[in-house]
Amino acid sequence: MGRKVTLATCSLNQWALDFQGNLTRILKSIEIAKQRGAKYRLGPELEICGYGCADHFYESDILLHCFQVLKSLLESPLTQDIICDVGMPVMHHNVRYNCRVIFLNKKILLIRPKMLLANYGNNREFRWFSPWSRPRYVEEYFLPRMIQDLTGQTTVPFGDGVLSTKDTCIGSEICAELWNPRSPHVDMGLDGIEIFTNSSASYHELRKADHRVNLVKSATTKSGGIYLFANQKGCDGDRLYYDGCAMIAINGDIVARGTQFSLEDVEVVTATLDLEDVRSYRGERCHPHMEYEHKPYQRIKMDFSLSDCDDRCLPTHQPVEWIFHSPEEEISLGPACWLWDYLRRSGQAGFLLPLSGGVDSSSTACIVYSMCVQICQAVKDGNSQVLEDVQRVVNNSSYRPEDPRELCGHIFTTSYMASENSSEDTRNRAKDLAAQIGSNHLNINIDMAVKGMLGIFSMVTGKWPQFRANGGSARENLALQNVQARIRMILAYLFAQLCLWAQGKPGGLLVLGSANVDESLTGYFTKYDCSSADINPIGGVSKMDLKCFLHYCVKRFQLTALISILDAPPTAELEPLTDGKVVQTDEADMGMTYSELSVIGRLRKISKCGPYSMFCKLIHSWKETFSPSQVATKVKHFFRMYSINRHKMTTVTPSYHAENYSPDDNRFDLRPFLYNTQWHWQFRCIDNEVSSSTEQCDFISYIHYSPLTLNVIKSE
Repeated sequence: MGRKVTLATCSLNQWALDFQGNLTRILKSIEIAKQRGAKYRLGPELEICGYGCADHFYESDILLHCFQVLKSLLESPLTQDIICDVGMPVMHHNVRYNCRVIFLNKKILLIRPKMLLANYGNNREFRWFSPWSRPRYVEEYFLPRMIQDLTGQTTVPFGDGVLSTKDTCIGSEICAELWNPRSPHVDMGLDGIEIFTNSSASYHELRKADHRVNLVKSATTKSGGIYLFANQKGCDGDRLYYDGCAMIAINGDIVARGTQFSLEDVEVVTATLDLEDVRSYRGERCHPHMEYEHKPYQRIKMDFSLSDCDDRCLPTHQPVEWIFHSPEEEISLGPACWLWDYLRRSGQAGFLLPLSGGVDSSSTACIVYSMCVQICQAVKDGNSQVLEDVQRVVNNSSYRPEDPRELCGHIFTTSYMASENSSEDTRNRAKDLAAQIGSNHLNINIDMAVKGMLGIFSMVTGKWPQFRANGGSARENLALQNVQARIRMILAYLFAQLCLWAQGKPGGLLVLGSANVDESLTGYFTKYDCSSADINPIGGVSKMDLKCFLHYCVKRFQLTALISILDAPPTAELEPLTDGKVVQTDEADMGMTYSELSVIGRLRKISKCGPYSMFCKLIHSWKETFSPSQVATKVKHFFRMYSINRHKMTTVTPSYHAENYSPDDNRFDLRPFLYNTQWHWQFRCIDNEVSSSTEQCDFISYIHYSPLTLNVIKSE
């Protein structure tokens, strides 16, 4: 009958500029697709070079090496008799485009440039690429000589065209084009294209996966059709984690899906679908001859069929339910996979974490433990790449991880760095958690180093600073806290570099940070303290989400030591104890709660609020809790703290991107770092609103409670 087609999409753990590794993974995905009977294979965006090349895209070497890899793909026997759709940059008329290159049997069928570029959030595609601005227009592209000699083609079609096989028609979208209000699949569907493909490099954010799935379902609910979604997976060299979720949909239903988080470098998703189901769906719902007024797409015809003549006995895939991870599960899985990619690709031998016994450092420790759980499970499931990588990390070719706690002991070192201001409670909490996850735990006392630093200062100045509790000034108090924090950073790096050497083992350790997104937002950390690390898996996660995550870890991993950590108030433990107990707390130091900070952070970044507009929103949402003057005080206090401390974000540790209100200064949240911290004009506008609202409230009170008003009400 010739109407059933088997299609393949995939998630690949590509690495920026790793052309050899990227080629190997592409070929592996094509091999798996062919083994499953697929006639079409779709890969992620810019999969040949990797999406995260950033300013390397300016280099001509990138273009050269991409065409060299393309040549290897064209020559490979694995790419024969299957339509291969790969991503790479292409320069046309001296303009650089983000393209799909689609080929079959050593012939390039079409080069399709991206039309709607992603230029928001972490994406800066306009910096490196230009959009193709001529819808439904195709022109000739002159191939490089190395490709001409192989394919026998001098030119190939370049532009917004579609492929026409003997049995159906295929059109391409690239990543952000799906998210755009003018998505190409709408016009393509009305022009009779039956299969839509989307190659993406879509990164993980908490609570984002359902948006992606709903967009894919919506794309084929409106006008029918088959939709293939491919995505990158893993850490390709920066703060982002690409979270897979390759999927195939038909007529609004997901029929095949890949994982969101896994340690598999190559994951292929295939589905067999009936083209007649698309035609029947459209026959009832769509009338292109009445609705479509645009110039039709240019169809590039090929002598090839996606279906076979005798397919009556071939079963088709049925709808599947997509069960989304909770935010706590996402925190457990996403940053853990990111850490594993970073560790195995960095060539280091493990991690070192200053473990204070608080929520933040305990969250980082739990993420490392979750990573070990996933590694052991992957090895158990027969993942040879993970086994090879972990053997290289521990420098033991016969090692086979089976117990996460035992693996933690090989690759994870934790250290409690006590001072005279540290309590026994936090020391015991850190010790108990380390014992439960199996880390190699160190107890270090920093008092000698602190006294040595202060001794140098005293020798030069003749003065010895005192804590506020002992009669010192605010400047002395802050400086003494910072000395402790910075010495911890120095010791963390010393032990990371030399503790394996002291044990007679090779390699060094990566230092992990543990400052959350809310502390970064207000600058509630010491510049160049333990927040200064190599990488930070929780730097994009809010304090409220981290607490929920630890509750999840208590149940998921039976880490009961976390219960006492969750019950304790967050504290830096940098000021003297009172009767052996902690009196300093984070929320008292910051002047607001972590819950309030999360609200303010979202208003600042997501809602694009300055001080005045933030105040105007909060007087309504917080009206049951705070008066307008109290709201004004909190807003002013936040913006003072934020502007005074914004300079810290220029040196903050690279962190896993998880929240869309992250203050990351590298690429996501671009702001000045030298402010007029008085905010004279903005705060005056707030004061005027407070005065106005007070007068209005007084007037309303007079109206409600004056004798004249009461008489009027009674007379009515």
